[in-house]
Amino acid sequence: MDLVIGPLDLSAHVDEALAVQAAAFGLGPDEVAVRRQIVLRHMTHPGARALGATDRGRLVGFVYGMPNDRAHWWSTVVEPCLRAAGTDAWLDDSFVITELHVHPAHQNRGAGRALITTITDSATQPRSILSAIDTDSPARGLYRSLGYQDLARQVHFPSAPKPYAVMGARLPLRRPTAGR
Repeated sequence: MDLVIGPLDLSAHVDEALAVQAAAFGLGPDEVAVRRQIVLRHMTHPGARALGATDRGRLVGFVYGMPNDRAHWWSTVVEPCLRAAGTDAWLDDSFVITELHVHPAHQNRGAGRALITTITDSATQPRSILSAIDTDSPARGLYRSLGYQDLARQVHFPSAPKPYAVMGARLPLRRPTAGR
């Protein structure tokens, strides 16, 4: 694998990115159409930015995020759960990882780790937050290895069939040490 991590004009490459997300997340055409509009809207928010992972010029993964804003839809959904857990202060002065996906054929090779650490390395906020399906999964294992911890669990998003966990980490993210 010849992996290159770099800036991604997500608005211009939204269809390529959503094809990766569809493969990684099992999305159908109707879900992709809805997410396309969401991604394009997100990229208009101040501070929103994206990175892509390419292998021989082909997009195989992407991440995007932005400074969190309590007025954004995601924050309004997770805030009551975080407040109940006593962790709602994490919504302030945080960089939210909105989406991170790697094509299944390229997973478990470091692309996800490289994407999330690279995007958060340039964040001006002191911490990062994200949500992930609330199961024991490789994605949650990756997030934990980077220093993310559960802030709230069993968070239900409208129209999402499975509950999510909201996770947070202080920046910079933890790096593997020699011998690990």
